[in-house]
Parts: sequence; C-alpha cells; structure tokens
Amino acid sequence: MRLTDGGLETSLTFQQGWDLPLFAAFPLLERDGGKAALESYWRPYLEIADRHGTGFVVDTVTWRANPDWAGQLGYDAAALHATNVAAAGFARHLAGHVEGSATVNGVVGPRGDGYVVGVEMSPEEAEDYHRPQVASLAEGGVDQVAALTLTYPGEAAGFLRAAEAVGVPAVVSFTVETDGRLPNGDALRDAVVAVDRATDGTATGFMVNCAHPTHVADAFVDGDWLSRLTGLRANASTMSHAELDAAEELDAGDPDDLARRYRELLSRLPALELLGGCCGTDDRHVAAIAAVCLPR
Repeated sequence: MRLTDGGLETSLTFQQGWDLPLFAAFPLLERDGGKAALESYWRPYLEIADRHGTGFVVDTVTWRANPDWAGQLGYDAAALHATNVAAAGFARHLAGHVEGSATVNGVVGPRGDGYVVGVEMSPEEAEDYHRPQVASLAEGGVDQVAALTLTYPGEAAGFLRAAEAVGVPAVVSFTVETDGRLPNGDALRDAVVAVDRATDGTATGFMVNCAHPTHVADAFVDGDWLSRLTGLRANASTMSHAELDAAEELDAGDPDDLARRYRELLSRLPALELLGGCCGTDDRHVAAIAAVCLPR
C-alpha cells in the first residue's frame, strides 16, 4: 500500500492564501515564494509516509498544464513544454526526501472543466491533444503519468493511447457525481470496461478522485472490473460538484470519518494500493487514512 497527498489546489488556496487563477498550481514554480510554498505543502505528507514506512507517490503540479487552460494564462507551446519538464524535475526533487520508495507521477488534467463534460473528444482527438504534455512529462523524468478527474471514457482512452505512444506507464482516474456515475452519465463500471476494451487493457490501473466515499460506494458492485481499481483519492466534503464549485469556504469534513469510510471500502477493492485525498483534504486526512488503513 502506498500513500499520496491530499487536495493541493484547495490547500494552497484556502489554507496558504495563494491566488491560483483557473485553479492552476503550476505557475507557482515561477512565482516568488512558490516553490517554498509547494515544499511546505508536501513536507507533512512525506513525513507521514516515512512514519509508516510506506511508499509514496509525488505528483507534478500540472493538472491544469495543458493548452486550453495554460493558454488562458499566457503560455504558448514552448513555455508549456518547459513548465511540464520543470514540474517533473521539481517532483523528482521532492521524491528525493522520501526515505522509502517514491514514484514520480506526471499529472494530466481534463481538457474541460473536470466537473462538467462539455464537448467530448473522440479517442483520436484526445490522443493528439494529450500527447504533447505526456511527452514533456516523460522527458522530465516521471515514472508514470496519470490523468485525474476525467469525466468520460473517450478522453481516457485517448490519454492512454498517447501514453502508450510515448512509452510511459499510465493510470486513469475518473470522477463521479453523487449518484456514483461519471458526469457524462456512464456507470463507473461501464466506463472502466469500455476504456479497457478500447485500449487493450494498457492502463496500469484505474482510480476515482474528487468524490466523497458516500458518492462512489454503491458504484463498487461485484465484478472482475473491481480488480482494475488501484487507487482512491476522495474529497473531504459530501457536497456535489456543483455545490463545491459555488462554495466560498472550504468544507474540510471529518478526517476520522473519512478514514473509516476508506477502511470500509478496502475489502471491496482487492487491488487498491494507493490512498490519498482530493478537494478539501490535507495532511490531517491522509494521516487518519494511513492510521486506519495501513495496518491492514
């Protein structure tokens, strides 16, 4: 079992007071005090992993570092490439402070909002769109890439094809609404099966992020597909995506309750090996999750 961090962007915004236009953290790599803020954010998580003697996954801060989002912040293709490479290098630097095994994970975000589907790309379009970022992260030296908060299968399939073309292992993480379905309406099971079929099972695993355990628990119905779920990064809040989007204050929920809900899901997810958090979570939540789940 390995650990990763919590809600990077929500922690930086609501707890450290940073202004993150478009919820993009990667510009901090170039802002005064930005790298120090990121080091301060990551340090408690690395200490938790060291205390438990477990492996740790260090993410790059590149969830918004794709052409559609970065373009709105003034980044052209050359600057975006350099940013992704630099982010991989910074994550490698952080990984060097982990006493146990550390994996550097190149994070790719959705082309769209992450909460709302918008215009769906075909797998071919998604492959062309995501390949430059995947290639940049691979050039920077990541161990794997992961697409987080995806909202429909076509983009996931295209991302995986891009990773295969570049030659880097890849993980897909879907988000779900309060009914356990993807924002496009697909059942989680159907989405995982469809992506595996479209890509000949090239994903090293699937995850769920940016949803509370109460939203996703009923989606974990019996079937062979559950062996493909390798990670969980839940929100602290039980609010829906729409409610979170409109919230002006952080809902940090109850770390101990969140940890207990993780523990209840372990027996239903035999391949689960990565635990972390998403929006609203911080090192308190990950510490509680580690205390409850890692002894298993």
